[in-house]
Amino acid sequence: MRNYLLQRLLQIIPVLLIITLVVFTLVYVAGDPVSLMLPEDASTADREALREALGLNEPFLYQYIQFVTEISRGNFGTSFRYNQEALPLVLERLPATFELAAASMFIAIIIAIPLGIYSARKRNSFTDIFITGSSVLGKAMPNFWLGIMLILFLAVNHTVFPVSGRGTLMHLVLPAITLGTGVAAEMTRLIRSSMLEILGEDYIRTATSKGLSERKVIFKHAFRNSLISVVTIIGLQVTHLVSGALITETVFSWPGLGQLLIQAVNGRDMAVVQAAVFVIAILVIFINLFTDLTYRLLDPRIKYT
Repeated sequence: MRNYLLQRLLQIIPVLLIITLVVFTLVYVAGDPVSLMLPEDASTADREALREALGLNEPFLYQYIQFVTEISRGNFGTSFRYNQEALPLVLERLPATFELAAASMFIAIIIAIPLGIYSARKRNSFTDIFITGSSVLGKAMPNFWLGIMLILFLAVNHTVFPVSGRGTLMHLVLPAITLGTGVAAEMTRLIRSSMLEILGEDYIRTATSKGLSERKVIFKHAFRNSLISVVTIIGLQVTHLVSGALITETVFSWPGLGQLLIQAVNGRDMAVVQAAVFVIAILVIFINLFTDLTYRLLDPRIKYT
């Protein structure tokens, strides 16, 4: 276990170098950084002076080394829109994103696990077809459209919840439902498939033949052994919630990392874009690592080499 953890941590180093290269090239993908920072009527002398001040007249490799050196100190530069350092600005938004992700995942779990198990128990019945069809519909439904519909019905036509913003539990409900339903749709289908596979195993038929109740067979034997698949699904969906809630946060004006990243992209505030992309990548790496380590806790038979 210790050797496996050390090996995984060492694997993070080349991944981080690749991420830094991608983040660094984002500046050039957006266009000439000097042209983005200066007005259109800026003189050639002003452009050259800024280029030299930023070190953009140096060779690409030298600029990259300097960039890696700076971000190793936590310095991604200064946001020209907010006039403050980019990394602290990004980190300020993380609690709001984590709050929304946790609430969305809670909603997804309480919907997906019961429906997935029940659908597998009632295989090929009308209930199973209805749940499966609803899952496909929920997965195909765009989050931004669902969010707008919820705002229209529950915040505008019927003022049950606030339209946007963050501050109270009521502000959290609509964006969490918007994100959670899409995740629940994906999880329900995968939990159903996992349960169907396990319910066909010999040890399930043996447990049933011993006279154990259906409830005990389902939850003590079948669902317990499907937890590896469930944890995998949750791990994948958590990374999606943390990194992919861009549109939902924008629709509900939720002051999280996603909204900040969209605003930075629209405003070509590349220091914030670089910091946000780097932080999201780090979160995804460590969420995946935590998911892998959880497998051993759920199933001691799993050996790490």
